[in-house]
Amino acid sequence: MAEYRLRTPISEEDVRKLKVGDIVYLDGIIITGRDQVHRRALELAAKGEKDKVPVNLEGMALYHCGPIVKKIDDEWKIFGFGPTTSARMESVEADFIREFKVRLIIGKGGMFEKTTQGMKEYGAAYLAYPGGTSAVATSAVKRVVDVHWLDLGTPEAMWVVEVENFGPTMVAIDSHGNNLYTDVLSKAKKVAEEIKAKF
Repeated sequence: MAEYRLRTPISEEDVRKLKVGDIVYLDGIIITGRDQVHRRALELAAKGEKDKVPVNLEGMALYHCGPIVKKIDDEWKIFGFGPTTSARMESVEADFIREFKVRLIIGKGGMFEKTTQGMKEYGAAYLAYPGGTSAVATSAVKRVVDVHWLDLGTPEAMWVVEVENFGPTMVAIDSHGNNLYTDVLSKAKKVAEEIKAKF
């Protein structure tokens, strides 16, 4: 297990160095994107209108997060920055990685076979951020740089956030096809079958 401190944007070469179990801290810009950001961005890509996505996502970290924000004196402030459940994006994440060349996906709860294959093929990794630690994540926020697609609602909008020492996160899916979540599920299924066979 190694520990890394990375700054966005991140190269494919750097992502390919990461292995399951490694610890990663992030500096620079991360971008939030939940269900509706994925849907809208992929719809634009399907129409050949990727240039209408307001942020260049190549090499970036996409955070499954609906931040708690408030505008104070014309400036957005983040008061909650915890992760949301990533499995909701499983059906589209590989397509998103392919289209926009994001290098890191951050969230909680893991992702599965389709995303794992997409990360292996296109060079990305999944960083697990533990739930219930929003205060720690919020303390890493330096500022809100911008926000796009507020018409989707505050949690679903695309927030562009500068962070410093964001973490610790753990590589739970790497770009070599390794996935801690599917490994645990596979082992649990095997144990369950062994127990069942005894009765």
